[in-house]
Amino acid sequence: MRTKLAAGNWKMNGLTADLAEVTALIAALPAPGCEVLICPPATLLAQLNWAARNHPLEIGGQDCHPNAAGAHTGDISAAMLADAGARYVILGHSERRADHDESNTLVRAKALAAHRAGLRAVICVGETEAERDAGETLAVIGTQLAASVPEGAKGADTVVAYEPVWAIGTGRTPTLAQITEVHAFLRAELVARFGPEGEAFRLLYGGSVKPSNAAEIFALTEVDGALVGGASLKAADFGAIITALQTA
Repeated sequence: MRTKLAAGNWKMNGLTADLAEVTALIAALPAPGCEVLICPPATLLAQLNWAARNHPLEIGGQDCHPNAAGAHTGDISAAMLADAGARYVILGHSERRADHDESNTLVRAKALAAHRAGLRAVICVGETEAERDAGETLAVIGTQLAASVPEGAKGADTVVAYEPVWAIGTGRTPTLAQITEVHAFLRAELVARFGPEGEAFRLLYGGSVKPSNAAEIFALTEVDGALVGGASLKAADFGAIITALQTA
C-alpha cells in the first residue's frame, strides 16, 4: 500500500512572513491521512523545519548539486539540505531542465547524491506542448524516466512526478484520460525495469492542480498524490487539496 503524498513546491517564492501560511495549514489539518511535504526556497528551510517541529509535516529542497562539497559557489549539496532538516528534494523539474539546461544525466547524478545523503528524490518528467502535439509524449517521458532514475532506486527513496510542461502555472490541465495514460505508462516502465519494486514507487501528478480539480485527479488509477505549485503557497488552497487526497 503506497502512502499518498501531497507535495508543495514554493519555487522562488516565500519570505519569513509567509511561514504564517504553514502555521495556518498545520492548525487546520486533521490527523493526516497522507504524507504532506513542503519544499520552500533554501533560505527558509531551517526556519520551516523549526516551525513544523512536533508536527507530521515533511520538509524538502528544490534542487541539489551532484557533489557532496567543493568549489561550487551558490550551489547547495544534498547533505546541506539534510542538515537543514530536509528529507526530500525535487529534481529535474522542467523549470530546471529549461532554465539551467539540466540533462537527464545530471538529474540522475543529483538523485544519486540525494540518496547518499539519505534524502528521497522527487524526480520530475513531462513533455512540452509541441511534443504532446507531435504525439511524442510517451517517448519523451520514457526517455526521461529511464535516464533520470538511477539503478538501485527504490520506492522508499524515489518518487516520480509527471508534470506536463504546458500545464505548469498555465491553468490548463490534461484530460483525465491523458493523465491516466501517462501514469499507467510510468507504472509499467518502472515494473519492467525494477520488477515488483516498481509497484512501490509513488507517482504524483503536477500541473495546475487546484482545489476545484484535485478530487477528480486523485480518483484516477496510479495517481498517488500531487506536486503542487502556486496553490501550495496558501494554507486554504493547499489544505483543500490535501483534504481531497485524504478522502480519495
